[in-house]
Amino acid sequence: MSHTVFLGNLPAWVTADDIKSWLMAENLMADQIKVIRNPETQESKGFAFIEAPNQEEMQSIIRRFDRAPLEDRLLRANPAQPPRGRRPVGAPGAPMAGDRPASAVGDRRRMARPRTGEAPPPRGDRPDRGKSRAKSGSPSAFAEELAKAL
Repeated sequence: MSHTVFLGNLPAWVTADDIKSWLMAENLMADQIKVIRNPETQESKGFAFIEAPNQEEMQSIIRRFDRAPLEDRLLRANPAQPPRGRRPVGAPGAPMAGDRPASAVGDRRRMARPRTGEAPPPRGDRPDRGKSRAKSGSPSAFAEELAKAL
């Protein structure tokens, strides 16, 4: 069983060494401290995970740091939730880059259809519907360029 504490609402300047010194000042122990950072910029994301050696120590850390004031904010400390399962990109069943979620496919078609029991809008509402440019008398710029090339 894991004894990990989520410590959130941290200012960006907080490091693992800062947290370690806070714990030592309170006579609290931690096996590991990890401040979560943006992988591209290395800026802190404002939260950390503290691995406590046992359940009692984890509860002590939570009691001491939950709602503790730091600068103009209150820290949040609670038991960490287990990580959500993530499939690596390219794994079977994992979404590919640029894929839309299945719920988004065909949404526009469903939205355009009238609800059951409703009559479709009259065709006279859109006077340009059904007319093509070829019938309007003026060819498109593409058609003109194609005629010049031939």
